[in-house]
Amino acid sequence: MDLARLSGLKRVLQELEPGRKVVLSTHLNADGDGAGSQAAAAHWLERRGLEPTIVNPTPFPDQFRFLLAEGTGAWTPADAEGEVAMREADVFLVLDTAEPSRLGPVMSRTSGRRILVVDHHPATSSSIGDVVVCDPAACATGELVFDLIQVAGDTVTLAEAEGLYVAIATDTGSFRYANTTASTHEITAELLRAGVDPEQMYLRIYAQYTPAGLELVRRALERLRVSDDLPVAWISLRQADLAQTGATKEDLEGIVEYARRIRGVRVALLFRELHDGTTKVSLRSTGDADVAAVARRLGGGGHVKAAGAVVPENLEAAEARVLQLVSEALS
Repeated sequence: MDLARLSGLKRVLQELEPGRKVVLSTHLNADGDGAGSQAAAAHWLERRGLEPTIVNPTPFPDQFRFLLAEGTGAWTPADAEGEVAMREADVFLVLDTAEPSRLGPVMSRTSGRRILVVDHHPATSSSIGDVVVCDPAACATGELVFDLIQVAGDTVTLAEAEGLYVAIATDTGSFRYANTTASTHEITAELLRAGVDPEQMYLRIYAQYTPAGLELVRRALERLRVSDDLPVAWISLRQADLAQTGATKEDLEGIVEYARRIRGVRVALLFRELHDGTTKVSLRSTGDADVAAVARRLGGGGHVKAAGAVVPENLEAAEARVLQLVSEALS
């Protein structure tokens, strides 16, 4: 652990005094890293004598609810429990994002409260936080939460380890992506020593296809297109595809990977029509293609090889705009 990360985590730890009420939040449409990091942090904070409550801008993913303690809720600002927790919070611990726009309705409830940020995305000029640890060298925010527990001098429990395993496994593509390092495997070894069962984690994370989800994959593959001129492939889905198949947003997880797996493709895209007529785009890359730079031009952000944005245009217009930006980036 380098000195900057250590110093930042020590300052975060100083803010987490026993007895304090902590709201844990993450970005819109929480993924495995956001949800896993939250679950691990909630278990850890509770055993240290704090009162943690998870309040996210969008519902906690059903896929990862098994990580929460029995009887533990995860709320949104629209829930009475979430509203009370945010009103009574002494501090907000924001995980896996530092962007105010990514916190949606949670952001407006943080006024006058201490905000701690633990994130592995690069900080930007709009990043929030009174105490901030933004370290892109970490493979996942889960790695930073693991380090925070270590800095506190605590041993990771099984419940915490399962949350951290989900965070790290999902954000490294099951340890396949370039952000997988020796430290990643060393931390994962500690999680296994704490009792994590890799086979059970695989079943919980990945063996979750439903008939509706498989039908959505079939439609996605029918819509998959590969550029004649560029090493780019993309998939486009409409709201009707989810409605007609009965699939959920969680069934979209991983669909962009079908485009990325095509030989020779350097940039893969998933376009999804939203209820309000705008378009969400997920960008993935291989090699040195920087999709985060493209996402930032669209008002989004992320990592060099995994990023996203919401484009305020319909599906066809968003496709044309994003493909033009990708073409410019590749050239």
